[in-house]
Amino acid sequence: MNKFLIMVAQTYKNRVKSKSFLITTIVTVALIFALSNLQSIIETFSDVDEEKKVAVVTDNEGWFQSLDQVVSMNDNLTLEKYDGSLEEAQTAVEEGDFQSVVEVEQGEEGLPEATYYANKIANTGESDPVRQALQQVKVQYVTEQANVDPAIIQQMNTPVTFELVALEESAKTAEELNQTRGLVYVMLFFLYFSVIMYGQMISTEVATEKSSRVMEILVSSVSPVSQMFAKIFGIALLGLTQFAILILAGYLGIQQSKTLGDGSMLEFFGFNDINPGTIIYAVVFFILGYLLYATLAATLGSLVSRLEDAQQLLAPMIMLIVAGFLIAMFGLGVPDSTFITVSSYFPFFTPLIMFLRVGMLEIPIWEVALSIGILIGSILLLALIGARVYRGGVLMYGKSTSLKDLKTALQLSKKEK
Repeated sequence: MNKFLIMVAQTYKNRVKSKSFLITTIVTVALIFALSNLQSIIETFSDVDEEKKVAVVTDNEGWFQSLDQVVSMNDNLTLEKYDGSLEEAQTAVEEGDFQSVVEVEQGEEGLPEATYYANKIANTGESDPVRQALQQVKVQYVTEQANVDPAIIQQMNTPVTFELVALEESAKTAEELNQTRGLVYVMLFFLYFSVIMYGQMISTEVATEKSSRVMEILVSSVSPVSQMFAKIFGIALLGLTQFAILILAGYLGIQQSKTLGDGSMLEFFGFNDINPGTIIYAVVFFILGYLLYATLAATLGSLVSRLEDAQQLLAPMIMLIVAGFLIAMFGLGVPDSTFITVSSYFPFFTPLIMFLRVGMLEIPIWEVALSIGILIGSILLLALIGARVYRGGVLMYGKSTSLKDLKTALQLSKKEK
């Protein structure tokens, strides 16, 4: 037991001090702070407070007055009627006197038509307010020509009131779903990338030790099974350490965003009112999902002795997690569908899809318990099989990129006994 703990600690220390872990953690923490304060960052580096002047070239004074009246609601945009020619207005734009120039003419049907000129037209945020204002002027003009009451047009354009009400008492409200959907979406991405990253860590570490022949020394002092689970638990501690750091960074970022009064991004991702139960389920399914895929990764990694071979042999495992992730993305829109319900009980999909269902729906506790039980049972079964394969696989050298080598590894494990 003492040797096992030493190997767990050694695996953890080697990885937590590695440059890849430090760089990944620092970059991710910086990204979390950036996303939680994105609106403030955008406003800091943008010219949102700068007033933009747009020249209007038109012969119809009424159209200009109506257009100016609509655009005046935009605090950062002002219109100015230009009395010179269009060419002179374009020159003024190039010299920086105006942000842009709009030529408003009468079309074939007597309706206003416009052409927008600017030094650059890539930023649609500058032209869209003018386009929308002109659309309102056009509607107003057509309404007046047809002698239609403007109030009727306003009623027609007013969005219909459409409220979602759940009849089941346990069902979540539309507001609760909107708050949860963003959080579940972010957590699914985190679970997806974490399982892939830590699984590859284990397989590459086993392959690296075999390629350097360190495994021959380890096998003579510690049983292969102890080595396998030492790596799994050592990197599990690494994952929990990184998970805790990121949760702390997310919490601090949210608090800072609230202090600055920037809640737009938090509301978009549903982080304003986080349900602690969702975080607990995320941790539980993260740990169980990691153990499942980590055991599989260690088993597959023991069959190869070169890093390039390890990447190829991990392809089936990557396909499983990718399939689970894609199904979870589909389930965000229909979390109560039969397909999603059935998929949530398939062990390799459970960490993602059952977490999705728990976050989006109010499901009976026995369903969650059943899925966790199936997941734990699958982990134990895979651990028993993986231990036998690992015991023989660490003794295999040379090129090995086929799952057929599982049979060879099992035969070597019997001899090793």
